[in-house]
Amino acid sequence: MKTITGGICAAKGYKAAGIHCGIRKNKSKKDLSLIISEKPASAAAVYTTNLVKGAPLLVTKKHISNGVAQAIICNSGNANTCNSNGIEIAEQTCELVAEALRMDKTDIVVASTGVIGQPLDIAPIKAAIPSLVASLGDNSDAAAEGIMTTDTTKKEIAVEFELDGKTCRIGGIAKGSGMIHPDMATMLVFITTDCAISSEMLRKALSSDVKDTFNMVSVDGDTSTNDMVTVLANGMAGNIEINSEGDAFNIFMKALNTVTVYLCRAIAGDGEGATKLLECKVHGAAASETAKTVAKSVICSSLTKAAMFGADANWGRVLCAIGYSKANVDVSKIDVAFTSAAGTVAVCKNGAGITFSEELAKTILTEGEITIDINLNSGSYSSTAWGCDLTYDYVKINGDYRT
Repeated sequence: MKTITGGICAAKGYKAAGIHCGIRKNKSKKDLSLIISEKPASAAAVYTTNLVKGAPLLVTKKHISNGVAQAIICNSGNANTCNSNGIEIAEQTCELVAEALRMDKTDIVVASTGVIGQPLDIAPIKAAIPSLVASLGDNSDAAAEGIMTTDTTKKEIAVEFELDGKTCRIGGIAKGSGMIHPDMATMLVFITTDCAISSEMLRKALSSDVKDTFNMVSVDGDTSTNDMVTVLANGMAGNIEINSEGDAFNIFMKALNTVTVYLCRAIAGDGEGATKLLECKVHGAAASETAKTVAKSVICSSLTKAAMFGADANWGRVLCAIGYSKANVDVSKIDVAFTSAAGTVAVCKNGAGITFSEELAKTILTEGEITIDINLNSGSYSSTAWGCDLTYDYVKINGDYRT
């Protein structure tokens, strides 16, 4: 397996586009993206567990209940959530795309991201559809830009792998910077592959993967109303269709995980106002769920995130987060260390502080990527969670988000 260029257009049979249609005031910002497959594809998605759900999610869930989709339309700048006509607008969007592409509207995934509670005007979308369709091509970059809100960088990746002597490709784009604390869902992530895999096995692969990837990301502890990840698999690589577990399914899972882990790190590192990517690695847990609970608790700790921003090796905040996580751990066995490109410094042994160089710790924690290493010394299970530091700019960005 190797990383390649092309993002969501790397796999055979996919085209994408992204343009400015007028939903966002800034004309330099793209706000409408389209992804299409040449042929109907197996489709799978997972969604936010927030009880308040965006209208596009409800429409998409209905549309792909048969496990098939052929296009994805997404706008940024408006979440189309908590609006009396939200469902109607989402359905109209699908109808416009279906008419332009001559496909069934139920084969279209629709998504929105942006401000909650503001009516979404269909007029700019309707006017832009002809231009959007006309610009379809190898434009993963443009589509990735069109789904961004407060993101500062585009997030896209593609990998290539072999199955049954055939070259398969899988690529993805994502948006996510704030309101990131998923649970059985993700921010907005769109993944395309030309691998032949049944919709049932695609759902199984995605549901399994998100437990160790997107569900382990947190920027600010807020679970969005519009979180969704969608995967399309059109089978154009020509491999034997994956319809059961086995070697082929495992190879596909590995490729999918490579894409999702990359996007997880990209989303966490681009958290609103963030200056550092944080990675919490937990080892030596007595159970898998224990490792996940500890990793997620530490990565969600506002005090730990603030300490990392200040390059302060305040390991007590890590222990504190482990303590209130309610995970079944023996505190007297816990070891903690901080690692970055500048080196590693052990700060806690057997649940107690040890002598360490504050100067070295400061140097390590000044780097842009920091790993919080935790060894529970109670078993063989491990887990990783991703997040970012908590900065002054996070408050500034969210203090006037609507303006």
